Amino acid sequence: MKLLNFIRARLRKFLNEEIWLSEYISLGMKVGTNCQIQPGLVVDHSNCWLIEIGNNVTIAPFVYLLAHDASTKRHLNCTKVGRVVLQHNCFIGARAIIMPGITVGENAIVAAGSIVTKNVETNTVVGGNPAKFICTLEDYLNKQKDLISSLPNFDSTYSINRSVSDAKKTEMNQKLKHTMGFRF
Repeated sequence: MKLLNFIRARLRKFLNEEIWLSEYISLGMKVGTNCQIQPGLVVDHSNCWLIEIGNNVTIAPFVYLLAHDASTKRHLNCTKVGRVVLQHNCFIGARAIIMPGITVGENAIVAAGSIVTKNVETNTVVGGNPAKFICTLEDYLNKQKDLISSLPNFDSTYSINRSVSDAKKTEMNQKLKHTMGFRF
């Protein structure tokens, strides 16, 4: 029964994402190949043709891509609009907001919960509200490589995609009780 429910949920997720994404593409939004777009992405429907997503882009859950800002509408009777460009290989963390007129450079990482109000340079990591430079991609990856050797590691059998066992769930919980870890 669990497997059947899992398959239904995945099928529903796949169909819903394909339907809304294809609608935006038909309206002019550009989406590259091999993108990982998680559920809950909010796309500026009224200006989706101003949004361009490059190849190999990962967008975590509940990200907002806004191509307009109506803060001027009431007082000036106009709305600001601008392109949103996510260049190749970038990562946008959960609940990040990308404002109009923003380009996120190639290989850049936007931390979860960030509000991006200025362009993000290639090969950088930004975060916060408003998002600010944290470090270069190279520095970030070097720090993570160091952590991999000192923190718990788990293989792919510790993933819901591999029907992780209750024993492995318990083991993972215990090993991560006071630290982070990595799954490969």
